[in-house]
Amino acid sequence: MGTKEDLQTDPPCHPRACAIQDCLQKNNYKEEKCQKQVDALYECCNAFYQEKGENASTVSCPKYSLLKLKMKQRSQAS
Repeated sequence: MGTKEDLQTDPPCHPRACAIQDCLQKNNYKEEKCQKQVDALYECCNAFYQEKGENASTVSCPKYSLLKLKMKQRSQAS
């Protein structure tokens, strides 16, 4: 499923948030093993905020300011 489809789920980006939980459970909660899923969620959330505005909200995404901070930290780490 692509970002466009994930944005249309209710709540938006929910499948990507679930993918992180599934990955964590399969990997004994070692977050480093689930970086691809985290990146996918952030990508979806970023698209959500671009479409709906910075003040929008969905339970699947961190608030816009926190998302931007997390994305910046991840780009500096890689």
